[in-house]
Amino acid sequence: MKKKLVLIGNGMAGVNVIEHLLKLNADRYDITIFGEEPHPNYNRVMLSKVLAGDVSMDTIILNNDDWYVENDITLYKGEKVTQIDSEAKTVVSSTGKVVPYDDLIIATGSSAFMLPLPGVEKDGVIGFRDMQDCETMKKAAKTYKKAAVIGGGLLGLEAARGILNLGMEVDVIHLGPHLMERQLDPTASHMLQQALEQQGMNFLLQKQSSEILGGERATGLRFQDGTSIDADLIVMAVGIKPNVQLGREAGLHVGRGIVVNDVLETSIPHIYAVGECAEHRGISYGLVAPLFEQGAVLAKKLAGTETAPYEGSLVYSKLKVSGVDVFSIGEFMEQDDVQGITIHDAYSGVYKKVMIRDEKVVGAILYGDSSDSTRLLSFIKNETNIADLKKTDLLTNVDGGTESVGVAHMSDDEIICGCNGVSKGDICQAIKEQQLQSVEEVKKVTSASGSCGGCRPQVSELLTLTLGNDYDSSKEKTKMCSCTDYSRDEILEVIKDKQLTYVREVMHVLEWKTEEGCSKCRPALNYYLGMIYPKQYEDDATSRFVNERMHANIQKDGTFSVVPRIYGGVTTPAALKKIAEVAEKYHIPTVKVTGGQRIDLLGVKKEDLTNVWEELDMASGYAYGKALRTVKTCVGDTYCRFGTADAMGLGIHLEKYFERLETPAKVKMAVSGCPRNCAESGIKDVGVVAIDGGFELYVGGNGGVNVRAGDHLVTVKTEAEVVETIAAYLQHYRETAHYGERTSTWVERFGLAAIQEVLENKEERERLLLAMQQALSQYKDPWKKVIESKEKQKHWYEVVSVPE
Repeated sequence: MKKKLVLIGNGMAGVNVIEHLLKLNADRYDITIFGEEPHPNYNRVMLSKVLAGDVSMDTIILNNDDWYVENDITLYKGEKVTQIDSEAKTVVSSTGKVVPYDDLIIATGSSAFMLPLPGVEKDGVIGFRDMQDCETMKKAAKTYKKAAVIGGGLLGLEAARGILNLGMEVDVIHLGPHLMERQLDPTASHMLQQALEQQGMNFLLQKQSSEILGGERATGLRFQDGTSIDADLIVMAVGIKPNVQLGREAGLHVGRGIVVNDVLETSIPHIYAVGECAEHRGISYGLVAPLFEQGAVLAKKLAGTETAPYEGSLVYSKLKVSGVDVFSIGEFMEQDDVQGITIHDAYSGVYKKVMIRDEKVVGAILYGDSSDSTRLLSFIKNETNIADLKKTDLLTNVDGGTESVGVAHMSDDEIICGCNGVSKGDICQAIKEQQLQSVEEVKKVTSASGSCGGCRPQVSELLTLTLGNDYDSSKEKTKMCSCTDYSRDEILEVIKDKQLTYVREVMHVLEWKTEEGCSKCRPALNYYLGMIYPKQYEDDATSRFVNERMHANIQKDGTFSVVPRIYGGVTTPAALKKIAEVAEKYHIPTVKVTGGQRIDLLGVKKEDLTNVWEELDMASGYAYGKALRTVKTCVGDTYCRFGTADAMGLGIHLEKYFERLETPAKVKMAVSGCPRNCAESGIKDVGVVAIDGGFELYVGGNGGVNVRAGDHLVTVKTEAEVVETIAAYLQHYRETAHYGERTSTWVERFGLAAIQEVLENKEERERLLLAMQQALSQYKDPWKKVIESKEKQKHWYEVVSVPE
């Protein structure tokens, strides 16, 4: 006869135990589950995406109603357990149901901690823990336009991103001096803040809330320093408190959570606790990965299978909000016995830091590129001695010494997908048994990579490991974002085939899952439409980030950075005088010469931006845009005794010629007047090096965190050929690269030989040049500019010839 198992809580932690148990010993128990919410089991990690409109509620359901029926599980939705009688071994529900048990699991989770502020009881003041909170926020957004989120941690930032997508303005209030201070050091935090400000968030740091303003409904928030803000919706994301009242009333030992031992058993036999409501060795975990590790141990205990004890979890944090990729684990601040290895590329938005003690990795921060997270996690979990490993290899994907920490050497029970609790063994078994051939197929069957997508590379590695040569990773379809199942190429094909001409039309025809799209797909669609229809398309300003709308880079203190264009790094006394006068007039605190041979005015107030640009009367340097940023030059043969060409003249021509051209990602160029390469042409997106009798062109270079030397594209004889070749090359890049893909990545993906073949094809080259002419004509007549400037540079004899 089957024993009776009752689970209190229909969330991720408890149901994960049941899923494991069914695989281990499906006939051991008659199972009853009580869930307080009126929904089946869903992925709470994805609530922020539901709020943001990236996905619908249906897509985050982990186990639908049919699953319970198929597994002979009795489910009571919307029904709360109010009493546990441990002597009678029964539970009593809110509707009076009395259900006996042989074994009982408490998985009641946690609640949002609400600050005890005056006015906390007002309408419009909520936490962010469940679907009801999402619905409340969505409803508020239809009537109100100003929100405040108290808390600058993981949950607060995810809530703020969702609120922005609902069309509300949002202030994030944080008590500390920088965001996510428990997971990030100040450098990574400031980079994160800057990226989120570009998306529209406003941050009020080192602010302590004192009172919620308003009558029956909240209208604002007052701080202890006497200042206040308006807010129609106030979301508290300052922490959680385990739901332990039921356990306490049942006589269980309770600390912060319900105290459990190494097999998740409470102080009363046959009663277990798991997830956020449990406390193990003095720790209550608020992240999703530990609950899956707890669940695996408890399931084996209940199934009668031998199990290793649960000894605690290695906690790590992942944040992926609108393209901002952050990973943090363990210790991240230097101490006497802990030293860090750091790579910081502020220009590319990448920051990596690994902490080492006694030749072992004890912590890490990855910002902007978390591809090393699995390797570093394995180093820390296995306490790998790295004495024989080059320390710089810790942060680069190289061969020597790193293969031993890849997925091939992970144990089957190690979690690959932390969001959904899917182990390496689960994925490999599914690939073999169901003959899965792609990441998308693995995701549909196992849910791995179905949430934040951060484990997608590891899933691809497991396909390679399991299928060998039968798996072709190059054929993997990559969706533009979670709003659609279509890839970039499929979307472009539909746009051209159906002649779609604006962002919402594309979303409607392709049945976008979210009405407004997200900050990943909207800018991409805006770019692709402008690239396909350069003359007809009317730019959608609402699909651009705040920096592009303001024509300035927002800084961490809320001021802006203004960078006027200085063509080829060459300026005049009059221009310098004008910059100095504007800086003095508007009390701009910092004037800096940049690495791109320009002058950056830092600390411009928002209200002064319009006047600053008007009085400068200079073109924007597009320091904020996916466009040509700079053309760096040396002095060339104008002054240098080694120069063989006029680097400044050609650099100025190139910068004026391609000025304002929109590209998939930022583009930097350089012109060096001789092979000494003083302008660093070899590590730019496009680099020109003058040699005796001509010019060498290099492409795909990158001087950021992933340094890449440019590939030699071609050698030409004249300046006109330089411009023409670059024009054809850039247009080919514009048409075939993914939005946000730098040329360094594109060249490696596309292949230099394939690019050269396209440019050598006369008909295709002329088509590319004509398309470039059409693209540039929306800003100016580039060919006329070239002819006019030729008169000023008498040595520049030839003019680019383009078919009409």
